[in-house]
Amino acid sequence: MIPELGQFALSLALMAALVQSVIPIWGAARGNTVWMASGQATAVTQAVLTAFAFGALMHAFVVSDFTVSNVVENSHSLKPMIYKVAGTWGSHEGSLLLWVLILALFGAGVALLGSNIPAALKARTLSVQAWISVGFLSFMLFTSNPFERVFPPPLDGQDLNPLLQDFGLAIHPPLLYIGYVGFSIVFSFAVAALIEGRVDPAWARWVRPWTLVSWMALTGGIALGSWWAYYELGWGGWWFWDPVENVSFMPWLAGTALLHSAIVTEKRDTFKAWTILLAILTFSLSLFGTFIVRSGVLTSVHAFAVDPERGMYILILLGISILGSLALFAWRAPAMESGGLFAPISREAGLLINNLLIATATATVLFGTLYPLFLEAITGEKISVGPPFFNASFIPITLPLIMVMGLGPHLSWKRADLPGVLARLKWLGVLVLVATLVVGWLRDGGPLLATISMGIAFWLIGATIQDWARRVKLTQSGAWARIKRMPRASHGMSLAHLGLAVLMMGAIGASAWKTDTVSFAEPGTVVQIAGFDVEFQGVSQERGPNYIAQVATLNVTREGEYITQLFPERRFYPVAGSTTTESAIRQTLAGDLYASIAEPASEQAEGLWTLRLIYEPLVNFLWLGSVMLVLGGALSLSDRRLRVGAPRAKAPIGATPAE
Repeated sequence: MIPELGQFALSLALMAALVQSVIPIWGAARGNTVWMASGQATAVTQAVLTAFAFGALMHAFVVSDFTVSNVVENSHSLKPMIYKVAGTWGSHEGSLLLWVLILALFGAGVALLGSNIPAALKARTLSVQAWISVGFLSFMLFTSNPFERVFPPPLDGQDLNPLLQDFGLAIHPPLLYIGYVGFSIVFSFAVAALIEGRVDPAWARWVRPWTLVSWMALTGGIALGSWWAYYELGWGGWWFWDPVENVSFMPWLAGTALLHSAIVTEKRDTFKAWTILLAILTFSLSLFGTFIVRSGVLTSVHAFAVDPERGMYILILLGISILGSLALFAWRAPAMESGGLFAPISREAGLLINNLLIATATATVLFGTLYPLFLEAITGEKISVGPPFFNASFIPITLPLIMVMGLGPHLSWKRADLPGVLARLKWLGVLVLVATLVVGWLRDGGPLLATISMGIAFWLIGATIQDWARRVKLTQSGAWARIKRMPRASHGMSLAHLGLAVLMMGAIGASAWKTDTVSFAEPGTVVQIAGFDVEFQGVSQERGPNYIAQVATLNVTREGEYITQLFPERRFYPVAGSTTTESAIRQTLAGDLYASIAEPASEQAEGLWTLRLIYEPLVNFLWLGSVMLVLGGALSLSDRRLRVGAPRAKAPIGATPAE
């Protein structure tokens, strides 16, 4: 009965979305305050109904209701409770329901928290948000019913993919979806502003908090996915330029550019067209990612379904959303006022260069992701575009970006004194050069690009700290009072920039300077790596709740001194009939000693185990930097200025003074 109630709630949510998609925007056009206000009630109603449906599906997983096809295919009675709950969004249908729930919650958030937003703009925004909800609710009800029954019900389920039975993966999709779907409300604000004909500093300030929430969630989701891949897949890598990794990375890049562009629109009343366009493109890239993982165009560990019919439905939604919004932008953007003027050397110019470089990097990733698909569609030839292409094309774009990021905050708005700025930074430049040479010497030369990149990371750290210290006058009395008075958004910016530099250091160390060795091992075998002696002491068998594990014991010493023991595993899941790798990691800030085991493929090596050992310098800086990025966003979000609009508003685009 509960699954039927869940499906009925989804049908009612679709009806609420249909009403919300028409009445508020019509009321805004006619100046009818009652019709405009109806959008708030329908947005909240839609969120409540969708939440009920999601709760109904989660209940079916928790109680192991094997009359529901989705539960049969993605759960098992012996599975730990946390993974039963995570199974709710572990399938195509369940993840789509989570997507729709987050979509509705963002609409309800604007309805309940946007008391300072003008009624007409809020009504139009909620209607545009409802258009998106109508598309996805209808897609789910017509093609991907999460409550479909199965008869006769089996005695037990088929279990969730063992790779997904992990705590990191339990919270990775919700965070990623908050990021993906959160940009929908920014898109809705952008389209509503184009319809209304008004883009001003107040609009930018209303948009920034929602952009920050989405960007933070997407940052956390990508970082969790990277962390999961690092310790779960047994390859010892944290980023593989997998096409489905790329489609989450592209909206993050575009969202980062959007954040910076919105700041200029808010503070200088310029970059308005840039901000609107980036809002459209960021959500369009999120929709593109949805199409990629659900259409069968790509096969990946991330892909949910191989279903061309579903893919066609999403492709139609994608086409309507992107082409419609871009057509509206092309019509309205030329009438936008250019806003404040600025010199070629200014903070505005620095942020413009920042946006251009990020846009170029995003286009590079998009090209590398789509080119193999286009080539296969045209010629039938299959090729793989992997790390060599992306490293060779993406890194040369991002290194100048990091240089500009360090310099930009030192520039003043409108017009900057570049010689004066460079004079302030000359000693920092000397320190960075010395530190870079020291890194090159310690790494015995090593890859030259890695050493240069590490120097640029040092530059960003030093320039960010120097800028922050200059603004709070750290060396003068009363610094603590000035630190407390400084807007939290300024502190958040500095912390986020430091986080990016720390993350960059982790990426360089783990990619350029890691050591990797693979060998056959039996009890007593000793393998040397990065100054460690690792002794393979044998394998024992243990039983888990829904798997059987073969656990290796590794004794780690350095120069004869005991360091630790590691216990990598191979887990076999009888119900799913599959095996996974559980790595064992000794973690320090200096680097990780990473171990995994596998049965050897060679018949001549019978009785031996394949032991893989990796030493990854600085890899934990990746996760530390990611946490700093999220905390920097949270600190900025807590700034009270983002909860109020700018005091003045511009006239509608193209309006005469008399209007």
